[in-house]
Amino acid sequence: MALSKIERRKKIKRRIRKNVFGTSEKPRMSVFRSNKQISVQIIDDVQARTVVSASSKCKDIESFKGTKSQKAAMVGKIIAKNALEVGINEVIFDRNGYLYHGKVKALADGAREGGLKL
Repeated sequence: MALSKIERRKKIKRRIRKNVFGTSEKPRMSVFRSNKQISVQIIDDVQARTVVSASSKCKDIESFKGTKSQKAAMVGKIIAKNALEVGINEVIFDRNGYLYHGKVKALADGAREGGLKL
């Protein structure tokens, strides 16, 4: 029996999260991607709290006319800037079951350009 897209992604997500855990020194950067938007959070799993977040719904990105991948790269740069302001230089990348391709890859590359180590 074939798995649906969502069931397949959840299965991959469980496999990834088994090994990926964020600490206060090196938090986890989790990506959520929908058909139209992309958002990212930097999470400290020890304290179970979100330290920094960014989304393509913020005004300067939403008004930008470009492809979704370009917007994802901008979100990556914004999350890197916000993380560096808080004092986070290095994170563990959690692709959340999505393929490391397209928007997810553009976001990761944007975060690297912004100065974050993945």
